[in-house]
Amino acid sequence: MYLKLFEKSFLYAFLMTLFCSLSGTFLGGLPYLTVIGALVISLVIGMMFQMYRPAIKIAEEGIGFISNKFLRLGIILLGFKLNLIDLANAGVKTILFAVVIVSGMVVLTYNIARKFGVSKRLAILTASGTSICGAAAVMGISPQIKVSKEEEAAKHNEEVLAVAIVAILGTVFTLIEIGLKPMLHMTDTQFGVMAGGSLHEIAHAIATGSAGGSVSLSAAIITKLSRVLMLAPAALVIGIWYQHQDKTATGEKGKLPIPWFMAGFLLASVIGTFVPMSSAVLNLLVKLAYLVLGMAMAALGMSVNFKAFLSSGRNAVLAALSASVILLTFTIIVSKAFF
Repeated sequence: MYLKLFEKSFLYAFLMTLFCSLSGTFLGGLPYLTVIGALVISLVIGMMFQMYRPAIKIAEEGIGFISNKFLRLGIILLGFKLNLIDLANAGVKTILFAVVIVSGMVVLTYNIARKFGVSKRLAILTASGTSICGAAAVMGISPQIKVSKEEEAAKHNEEVLAVAIVAILGTVFTLIEIGLKPMLHMTDTQFGVMAGGSLHEIAHAIATGSAGGSVSLSAAIITKLSRVLMLAPAALVIGIWYQHQDKTATGEKGKLPIPWFMAGFLLASVIGTFVPMSSAVLNLLVKLAYLVLGMAMAALGMSVNFKAFLSSGRNAVLAALSASVILLTFTIIVSKAFF
């Protein structure tokens, strides 16, 4: 594994994905593109690299390495964004709200997707992204879904498709919620809680929350980060559940799927919360997290099979759309009733 770092394939892949991630970060900061987010833009740029197949061929092995290992590193570094004291100050009500949303919506979205004929892997990845925290959730849950080497390509396609679905729907619902604001007659706090509780990406919650002012923005971020906190326990539960499903189908017993990189995610949040550290250093670590995750997303885009991507997406989009409408309705009711 360590030798890969000095191989031509890895160096090519590193430079290509770094370019995609930096470009995604720059473009994601521009007006009108902030709602899409740097990670999704990095993914799209990575997909565009497929127009030059010789470069993809040379870097193929390195691309696989980055999409796997850098993903885990990025998730760990993302833990520095999670301030546990801020979450504790938000109260039990906000945490309980996040638990209900994540657990209920994962189950609901998965079952709707399966009713629509979506594959088991794509259904759980789409459900995770819709219910927890968008692209980061898809990539955080994906390592818990173990597949054979023959199925790796299909799994990559499903990862990219799940990310694309939550990105597109999250953007659409961001615009819908901002448009609905005058009609909902919510307080600033209620509007922020609704945004943080219903939208997929952190970028979506921030864009919508900011439309309601500073109080709304703070409520949106805290509510959204409460859902992000659910990523680690959700990864463990989904991994155990998925393994049980496979064991039931094949009769084989596997190892307990403990997501060790999620332990790193939680450790990073503990360090970021309790270890004295300047805000500049914390911000740098969070920026590094998104840079590394952007590289992993770009690597996924470079390895996607477009035919499989386009042929299997319609029903998954319909399922996630149905679940997103239910989630928005639920968060509006709860926000107005309890916040």
